[in-house]
Amino acid sequence: MPSDAVNARIYPAGILTTLSRMEVERLHDASRGNLAQLIRRCALAVLNSGDQSDDAEALLRTYSDFRIEVQQFNRGIRLELSHAPGSAFVDGRIIEGIRELLSAVIRDLVYFDTEISENPRCRLDEGPGITNAVFEILRNARMFRPGVEPDLVVCWGGHSIGREEYDYTKEVGYSLGLRRLNICTGCGPGAMKGPMKGAAIAHAKQRVRDGRYVGISEPGIIAAESPNPIVNELVIMPDIEKRLEAFVRLGHGMVVFPGGVGTAEEILYLVGVLLNPANREIPLPLVFTGPRHAATYFEQIDAFIRLTLGEEAASLYSIIIDDPEQVAVTMAAGLEAVRDFRRARKDAYYFNWLLEVREAFQIPFEPTHEAMAALEIHRDQPVHQLVANLRRALSGIVAGNVKPETLALIREQGTFEIRGAPDIMHALDGLLSSFVAQNRMKLPGAHYEPCYRVVT
Repeated sequence: MPSDAVNARIYPAGILTTLSRMEVERLHDASRGNLAQLIRRCALAVLNSGDQSDDAEALLRTYSDFRIEVQQFNRGIRLELSHAPGSAFVDGRIIEGIRELLSAVIRDLVYFDTEISENPRCRLDEGPGITNAVFEILRNARMFRPGVEPDLVVCWGGHSIGREEYDYTKEVGYSLGLRRLNICTGCGPGAMKGPMKGAAIAHAKQRVRDGRYVGISEPGIIAAESPNPIVNELVIMPDIEKRLEAFVRLGHGMVVFPGGVGTAEEILYLVGVLLNPANREIPLPLVFTGPRHAATYFEQIDAFIRLTLGEEAASLYSIIIDDPEQVAVTMAAGLEAVRDFRRARKDAYYFNWLLEVREAFQIPFEPTHEAMAALEIHRDQPVHQLVANLRRALSGIVAGNVKPETLALIREQGTFEIRGAPDIMHALDGLLSSFVAQNRMKLPGAHYEPCYRVVT
């Protein structure tokens, strides 16, 4: 047990402070059943907020004695913590922001388990039901701001980036914040933290007192990417596919910074959604950006997209290098187009109902050796199916890099194999190799052992 471990009783925040007796009983029962280990893992990640490691297994080993129990207390609940990370406390009291994030963990995991997973209105085996589930989870988390014009910019990028790239993400966030725009990221370190930090400074200058720094995570990834301390609204979606859909439904514009395989997965997801002819008229500004030395990174991404998906896919985004101000100006103009479009179509500002997301991008993909080897990556299929399978391949690599259960599977059965058309496999292998060479798969200094083999 670490020397700084703390035992504490915590009273939750937010929606968990106003519960009915029946809701309290459901929370208590769920936290002691099948959800117990999931809650423990996510709660530990939140209590470890700000940690720079991306080794989920090491975190779970270090705090192997950590326990969390949801207890009934005078028609409410309290959280009993045993052997929790001491960094979450100051003078024996939990840091307020961490208390809020910890409450979000309980809120979201239990809500999905008790209200969504068995709810006939949320058919999780078909598209409309999945979208409705995403809506319900976001609404329960109080993520919607009805009546507020589009102002939420989703920022994607790697957790494993160098100082120059991190500083650049702060500059972009600062330029966005000066325009009173809010930030949504995957909630972790690196390119997920930088835009929030820059925007927070700009919001302070502009006297924006209700700035939003939204983090969207999922149980499999959160232990490797603990929420950064700036996140003031956290929502945990049940899997990566619903997490990605939450980004595109909740956000109004997208900025992508340099990253690794997870960022490439996000790019392919979004490009695949926007390639759908049903979405052709729907504005969703998309900008790739980074400092001068990152130009090569985006050249590689752009070349891969043009080779595999064609020129139409490449027309969906713009690339702006080393110009934070231009990124913000472009995004602000794009959000005006989003506002005008949704106003004309009578669509909500707070949730992108009109966007069509095909089931190929919604049904959860479980990365096993058989599933990865069976992915059809060739051009003898519709382009949306090709990009969906490319996205699944990258999602499997992400899982093999950071998710404890997938790491255990790879140790037992060896690396994943990815097969497909020779030219696509050659391009994919080159792209992934560049991520490894640039230390984009793990944090700088950490040894990376590939969890995959591209069969060329």
